[in-house]
Amino acid sequence: MFTGIIESMGEIVSVVQQNGNIRAELHCDFLSELQIDQSIAHDGVCLTVVELSESSYAVDVIHETLQKSNLNDWQPGKKVNLERSLSLENLLDGHIVQGHVDTVLECISIKDEDGSIRFTFSYPNEWATYLIPKGSVCINGVSLTIADLRENEFSVAVIPYTFQHTTFSDLSVNDRVNIEFDVVGKYMNRIAALKK
Repeated sequence: MFTGIIESMGEIVSVVQQNGNIRAELHCDFLSELQIDQSIAHDGVCLTVVELSESSYAVDVIHETLQKSNLNDWQPGKKVNLERSLSLENLLDGHIVQGHVDTVLECISIKDEDGSIRFTFSYPNEWATYLIPKGSVCINGVSLTIADLRENEFSVAVIPYTFQHTTFSDLSVNDRVNIEFDVVGKYMNRIAALKK
């Protein structure tokens, strides 16, 4: 479980194809604190540390995850938002994030609003019931509040600190981002569907 509060940005060192999966090596500034089997959210995707060296750690990304996320876009040198799993000592500053990406959406607009940066994303109708005004959404692992919700698009306002300390500073129009909708909303949708 995670909170969507990014701890650090890592950098991809290598990506190796392994049949339908990939193994990626990454470097981060908390490398010396990592252990094998540890869970880390990478751009919102929960992955397990499978190998450690003095300069990097490795994770395996299976075919299922590649199909539901933007991790197919990983290349050496790319920056990645990282968050280690929540402990009972942590403050829940974001919202409850599972690290299970629901879909990939496209950024359609970026606008500097003199104090924040507004990012707008398009979404298909099938996801409409998972979005509410001022509700939570996790974008590339970052917990954000929906600032504006319209038919087939929503926007978030990113403060300068978040912009500078996450990969939002590298995001461009037409880029694909990982989306995890609020888990509470997903359970409510499931309950409502079963009652029909």
